[in-house]
Amino acid sequence: MMGDERERDGGRGLRTQDLFDVRGKVALVTGGSRGIGAMIAEALAVNGAKARHSSVYVSSRKADACTKFAKYVNERCRLLAEQDQQERDAACQCTPATTTARTTPASTRTATTTTTTVTARRATARGSCHPLPADLSSFDGCGALFAAFQRTGEPRLHILVNNAGATWGEALETHPESAWDKLLNLNVKAAFRLVQLFLPLLKAAATEAAPASIINVGSITGIGVSLTDTYSYAASKAAIHHMTRVLASKLAEDHICINAIAPGPFPSKMTKALLEQLGDEVVSAVPMHRVGRPADMAGVTLLLCSRAGAYITGAVIPVDGGMLVKASL
Repeated sequence: MMGDERERDGGRGLRTQDLFDVRGKVALVTGGSRGIGAMIAEALAVNGAKARHSSVYVSSRKADACTKFAKYVNERCRLLAEQDQQERDAACQCTPATTTARTTPASTRTATTTTTTVTARRATARGSCHPLPADLSSFDGCGALFAAFQRTGEPRLHILVNNAGATWGEALETHPESAWDKLLNLNVKAAFRLVQLFLPLLKAAATEAAPASIINVGSITGIGVSLTDTYSYAASKAAIHHMTRVLASKLAEDHICINAIAPGPFPSKMTKALLEQLGDEVVSAVPMHRVGRPADMAGVTLLLCSRAGAYITGAVIPVDGGMLVKASL
């Protein structure tokens, strides 16, 4: 920020509540009813974004899973808003308003009242979550999701999170063609198709000061080498990482930032079997000696979807507790 911009801003733009603000943004999170997608969708909703999620593949066959998760998030938002209100009421009761009125100039009191009102709105600003079930394993399924989103009446989309995906583990000798078809269709082609379809809505939301955001969820398996037999999965995640870089070069002129998150081990349906069978070994391979938590995914999501990340595009960000940089002989 240049000096004159700092002066006009008054320093407010450097505060965390402004830098990481996603209030009022419209988000679409695919694969958003569980695992990492649920962590991302909930983080956006409780921080004020209107988070719409689409459950895909397994959860897409169970629309009730989408509805159940949306109800859970909306209840969380309601409870948090109530807590905000209670804290604000308690703070107001502790403020000696009569003394302040006698000793504070009228102009200052007006500014203070305005600031308090804005703070009150911020304190109770929470988002909402709405189910949009879809099967993204084909271009037709992607088109159906886009049509469903259009029916909501939203004129723009600020945040697109391509999280829907699947994995496949099978020995090299028998790793089938169907694994490659399934994983490339869902993990790579669907993400590309959704960018194509939603591009006009992303452009409508994007400005130079507040770019639209696309997050592709990859994996550290697409960067390093896994000991598991996930050949097609690793290749699909490497592909989504590089596709992110290629699209970043294209979309920057439209004020759209696109980045990839490469998670390490997080609790999810995709990693459930691995963590149940080899949980201790997995944790021992992480320098921070734990698996990922919802707050870990929420933090990087809010960074990439807010002003804090407005100058970041084309990045592949590992969120893995240091697994990729673990020293070895």
